[in-house]
Formats: sequence, C-alpha cells, structure tokens
Amino acid sequence: MIEEKGENRFEQPEEQMNIQEILFRCLVHWPWFVVSVIVCIACAWGYLRLATPVYNISATVLIKDDKKGGGTSMSSELEKMGLDGFVSSSSNVDNEIEVLKSKSLAREVVNNLSLFVTYKDEDEFPVRELYRTSPVVVSLTPQEADKLPHPMEVSMTLQPAGSMDVRIAVGEKEYRKQFEKLPAVFPTDEGTVAFFANTDTLSSVRPDSVTQERRITAFIHRPSSVAKGYATALSISPTSKMTSVVVISLKDSDVRRGKDFINKLLEMYNVNANNDKNEVAQRTAEFIDERIGIISRELGSTEQDLENFKRSAGITDLSSEAQIALTGNAEYEKKRVENQTQINLVMDLQRYMKGSEYEILPSNIGLQDAALAGAIDRYNEMLVERKRLLRTSTESNPTIINLDTGIRAMRSNVQATLDATLKGLQITREDLAREANRYSRRISDAPTQERRFVSIARQQEIKAGLYLMLLQKREENAITLAATANNAKTIDEALADDDPVSPKGLMIYLIALVLGVGLPAGIVYLIGLTRFKIEGRSDVEKLTSLPVIGDIPLADEKSGSIAVFENQNNLMSETFRNVRTNLQFMLENGKNVILVTSTISGEGKSFVSSNLAVSLSLLGKKVVIVGLDIRKPGLNKVFKLSTKERGITQFLTNPSMDLMELVQPSDVNRNLFILPGGTVPPNPTELLARDGLDKAIEILKRNFDYIILDTAPVGMVTDTLLIARVADLSVYVCRADYTHKAEFTLINELSENKKLPNPGIAINGLDLNTRKYGYYYGYGKYGKYYGYGKRYGYGYGHGEKHAGRE
Repeated sequence: MIEEKGENRFEQPEEQMNIQEILFRCLVHWPWFVVSVIVCIACAWGYLRLATPVYNISATVLIKDDKKGGGTSMSSELEKMGLDGFVSSSSNVDNEIEVLKSKSLAREVVNNLSLFVTYKDEDEFPVRELYRTSPVVVSLTPQEADKLPHPMEVSMTLQPAGSMDVRIAVGEKEYRKQFEKLPAVFPTDEGTVAFFANTDTLSSVRPDSVTQERRITAFIHRPSSVAKGYATALSISPTSKMTSVVVISLKDSDVRRGKDFINKLLEMYNVNANNDKNEVAQRTAEFIDERIGIISRELGSTEQDLENFKRSAGITDLSSEAQIALTGNAEYEKKRVENQTQINLVMDLQRYMKGSEYEILPSNIGLQDAALAGAIDRYNEMLVERKRLLRTSTESNPTIINLDTGIRAMRSNVQATLDATLKGLQITREDLAREANRYSRRISDAPTQERRFVSIARQQEIKAGLYLMLLQKREENAITLAATANNAKTIDEALADDDPVSPKGLMIYLIALVLGVGLPAGIVYLIGLTRFKIEGRSDVEKLTSLPVIGDIPLADEKSGSIAVFENQNNLMSETFRNVRTNLQFMLENGKNVILVTSTISGEGKSFVSSNLAVSLSLLGKKVVIVGLDIRKPGLNKVFKLSTKERGITQFLTNPSMDLMELVQPSDVNRNLFILPGGTVPPNPTELLARDGLDKAIEILKRNFDYIILDTAPVGMVTDTLLIARVADLSVYVCRADYTHKAEFTLINELSENKKLPNPGIAINGLDLNTRKYGYYYGYGKYGKYYGYGKRYGYGYGHGEKHAGRE
C-alpha cells in the first residue's frame, strides 16, 4: 500500500519539482534579491547619469545615375547643344557608395575639419568633450600627426591672468612650457604644436575672459586612424533597389560634429567628382589656348603683308581663263592648307604624347580622322578611370595593374594611328601639290602682282577660318566646364534623431532588473550545486526511489536521547507517530522484526530505533529493542542501563542459555524491553553468521509484538547484511546536513540487490529553524499534522485508531 502511494507521489514531473524547489530557495533568500535589485537599479541610474549619449545623424542624398533615373544627365543636355564629347559623367550607385565610404575621402574630411584633435573639459564631472567650443585651439599639421608613434596628450591649464601652462606627453616623452599669451608655438621632436585663441562665436569661454583656473586636455591622434574609424562607423545604404537615393548615417556623441562630418563628406565628394569629370575639358582648354595664340600671331602677320602689298602695288583683273585657273588653283591650295593643318595637328599630338605616360590627350581639336579621334577619346576615358580608382586603391591593386596594361596598349594604338594618319596626310599633300602645280603652270603668264595678292589673301583667309574654328571650340569647352553639376544632390540635410541610440534608459533599467534578479538566483543555484550533503526530503527523492517513511526534526540536546513520551503531543512525538503508522502499513501480517541501520555512525540510528520502539510501546504492544551493534553497543547509554556485561553476545556465544534472562525492562514504558549488546566479542561477524541469531529472533517473536534491531552502520561493516536475513523490514536512517549524497549509491545498490528486506528511508536531524525545508509544516497541531500525512499519501497521520482502519 505504501509503495503504491509512493509511486503516485512521483507522478509529478521532475521539471516542475525542480522549478518549485528553485523558487522556494529564492523566496527563502528574498532579502538578497531586494538588495541586489536595488543595487543594480542604482548602478543603472548612475551609469545613465555619467554615460555620454550617442545620437544617430543621417542625411538623404540623391546619387545621379542614368540607369536608375537619378536626375537629368549633364551629358544628355550637352548632347542636345552639340557640345558632347568633353565630359564623361556616367556613374553607378554601388560604386559611388564605395567612394563615399572610402578611407581616403574620410581622411580628407578629417584633415579639413581637424577631427584628429579632440578636446575634453577636465573641470566638469563627468568629463565633457568640447567640439569647437574649446577656448584654445591646438594645431598640428596632418603630415606630422601621421608620424606620431603614440597619441599626443596636450594638457593645458588656463590661468586667470591670461597665461597658460602646457604639458605635452607622447608615450614616455614629456614636454612642459608656459605661455604668457596666445598665439604661441611649442616645438617638439614629434612636430611643432601651435596654440590659438578660439574665435568661434559659439565658444562659451574665451582665454582672455577666464576668471578662474581651467583645465583642458587635447588629444592628437593619427589622422589615418581617425579616418579609418569614421569610415568604419559610417553607414551608407540605398533606400531601395529601384532608386539611386541613399541614406548616409553616423553615430556620434556630438551632434554638431556628426552633422559637420556628413556635410563636409558630401562637399568633398562633389568636388572630387567634378574634378574628375572636368579634367579632359581642362586639358583641351589648355591646348586650344596655346593654338589660338600661335594662329593669332600668324594671322596678324598675314594681314600686315596683305596691307603692305596693296599699298605698294595695284591689283589687275585676270582673263576668264586665268580666272578659272586661279579658281582651280585656289581650290587645291585650300586643300593643301587644310592638309597641312591636319599634318600640323597630328605632329603636335605626337610631340604632346612624348610627355608623361598618364597625361590626358586633347580631344575634338579639329581632327578629321574619325578613327584617330575615337582612339584618343577611349585613351582619355581609361586615364580618367585609372585616376578615379587610385582615389580608393593603390597602384598594386590588380584592377589598376590590368588597367595600366590596357592603357599602355591603347597608347601604342594611338601612336600607331597617329603615324598612319600622318603618312596618309603626307601622301595626300604630294597629290595636292602635283595638282596645284598643274594649275600654276596654267596661270604662269598672270601678273606677278596678282599672283602675290591671291597668295597673301588666301593665307589670310585660311588662317582667319582656323582662328574662328578654335574660338568656337574654346567657347564650347567653356560651356562644358560651366555646365558641370554636382554628382550628389542633398535631399534631406544631416539631422540628428530626437532620442539617443545609446544608452537606452528603458533597456538599461531592464538589464539592471534582470541582473538584480539573476545574480542572486545564480548564486543560490550555484550554492545548491556545491552542496554535497542532503538537506531534506526533496534531495532524497531525487537520489533514490525508496519510500520516505518519516522526516524527523532535529532533537533538543537538553531533552536527551528519548524524545517520545506518553500523553504528550509535542513535535517529536507526532513525528514518530507518523513513522510508526507508515511502518505498520509496510509490515505484512505476521511480520514484526524491524531492522534499523545507516551508512555511517553519527546519523542517529540508535536515536531513531529507540524512539521508534518507545512509540510502538505506547500502542500497548510489547516491544523489545535489540542492540545488535555489538562492536559499539549504544543502547546502554540511551536507556541508562547499569549492567553492561549481559546482552545478546552472551546468547550468541552460548545459545543454550535462557535468552529472556538477558532482556531487561525499561523505565520509559512498561511495554518496552531492552536486549543490550553485551560484551564486545573478538569475533562479531562469526557470531552473527551462526544459527544462534535465528534462534534468538524466534524466541523474541514468541514473547514480543515488535522487535527492533539496532544494527551497525552498513557502510562500515558487513554485520548488518548478515542480520538482514532475520528482519522483515529495514529502516535506513540518513541525516540532513550530514549524510553525503554519494552514499545513496550504496543505498540503491543494496535495494537493487535485495540485501536489505523491504527498505524505507527515515530522514533525521531536520533543522526547521533554517527555513530550508518549506514543506515541513504543521508539526505539533493535530489538524495540521493530518494535512501533513495526507500530503504524502501515508494515511491519516497518527494513532492506532486510524491505523486500524486500514
């Protein structure tokens, strides 16, 4: 019956039992949780007061991309005016995002805004960073700052009199100096540091208005490191795949600094992009200006010659035949001049190409050879692309190396095309010369003056036409330069969010609350893991499936070893009544031998067996307790017996003697008798293994209703295992805060191997004052005790009356 109820007891899920146990342990230590939560919340409050808020600053920008409709293309507008060909303005959003995030562009911004120098006000708590509000500006060139082996710390103390004490530390080096006024310079081995008064209107304090000593510290870092940090922190992402609108965001503790960085980044980006797009046009403008100067001088000379000739000689009309000859000759002469002009342009380009290998060639300067003009345009596009890539890469980049190879090949192609074009023009010149000579012979009879006039006029007309063409090309190129638009258009200016992104107050307080609860809970859990001794029923139920027949509280040392008395309803009496009732349920009819043992000494085996015997005797049953711990007899001390020599060992040594003469009455109850252990024998194991023990138990069964066997600890000697053959039920005593959990391995092994008959666990020594055993309630009150027994399924709690009902 007890086993069935014990099985029902274990139907509750183990996880639920563990959660209940953990919750109870936490509730027991509730002051820990209260203190921990208060401390964590206070730390969170202090952190929020001291932490510098970080804001997210963002701007929305339109990157002009023809493929994604990023606005009207400049090249398309120029094409409508017939001015295309000078500028390449195609862009790709992904490429432009990489350019915006490049470290080289970030470094230009850092150098321009001097972001590699930071200031802190040491007089405030917490220390406040000063951006553009420091009364003193510290300056070090970016080139010198990049060579710093360690960050430079510049400590400045502003005196009310206007002087300033300066201490500069770079690694282990230290420099000190005092300045009477600003500006001032401080030469060091790492570079010359300059100090200026801040003229910014936003400055809160000027050096000349300091009324008390003020301490400011400036830190100078390497611009490359600062730029790398900004490039990493910068976030650029398109709003969608179908548009060329991107959002540029940066997290910074200073809103003004973040806005300045993003705005300056866009400004520098547009400047660099425009420089790239205008480079071809600028080179072309230089070439055209040079040619205009040359043609202007030649045209002036020709016009002067014509003026002098008209003044010195008159011009006569030629005959119709001569006129025809002159017309044909003029036509070929014009072609010769145009041919010579082309030859001169080609030769000028050949000389121009002998310069730098990566110089852009002038384009659209009047070359009539379309193949040559196309080759020059492709060559220029490759040079522009190379310079663009070098802004974000190095010459060792595989893409740059491949592009250099293509540029050299294209340069060779352009040179070969120039050579072929020049050779073709020279052949044409010879053909034109032959045709011109033929017409010259036809007009050989014409007056010399007329011939000279026509020649001078022709030269003047040719040079005037060439001069007008170059002026037109120069104006076209100027229009192209003026029409250059920014590559990035700002849609929304850089603005900061209303709330900081960190620290988030609600999140910090939530984390503090979780830590405040979690830390003590973790400590309680770890303490539980490090406890190697059982604390109560819950530990025992986890370690073994044997039924727990009773939970015995810690006895008062003043009350002695016997804690159960007749006509008393105290805590200990109720406890042993419950143990007694449970044992009665476990004993079968006709079975009355109860063995009491433990793993080691000190667990209260004799205390439990003695008080159990007293409790059984209160039922009006004759009970005898036998001291079978013959190696270390303990019943004489418990019951204060005077005769120590007589006991069970005498009968085991001589089974022919009368066993009942060794049984002594007890002064605790008239129904309780004691059979002490007697003299300690030299061979206890052999005595217990003989038939004398079986004979003794048979005699006691005939004379007593219950027989309690107080045996030796089973974990120390094998005597108890020999005695187990005569027992009907085993009470295995363990003690709270004393018995190790590892000892239950032996208990389970003995149960599995059936070395102990019908075993049950009695938990002794529960200290109810520690509040560790939350389920031990109701001791000393019958009504509550009734609930206690019912909770564990052992019947109605106490007394022979209720036991009889079962």
